[in-house]
Amino acid sequence: MVGWDHEELDRSVSKIVDVALGTGATISGPVYLPVKRRVFCVTRSPHVDKRSGEHFELKIHKRLIDIINYTPKTIEEIKKMEVPAGVEVFIKTI
Repeated sequence: MVGWDHEELDRSVSKIVDVALGTGATISGPVYLPVKRRVFCVTRSPHVDKRSGEHFELKIHKRLIDIINYTPKTIEEIKKMEVPAGVEVFIKTI
């Protein structure tokens, strides 16, 4: 799972864990992966004054949930869940 707001991401993680446990799957995680930080520098002035700039930061938070012994119902329920804007869920089956 990927998101910019860590609080919304944690709420979505807890919902997915509850759904997975409710369908009889076992859970390993959530694992907190490193936060990627991107800094953008924008000049304030439309002219050439390079010393006057603003810095904007974007933090990308990631969580990993390993669902073991899942059933097709588990995957179906997770796909039907609504997650807030700014949170993305990726499902990989192995």
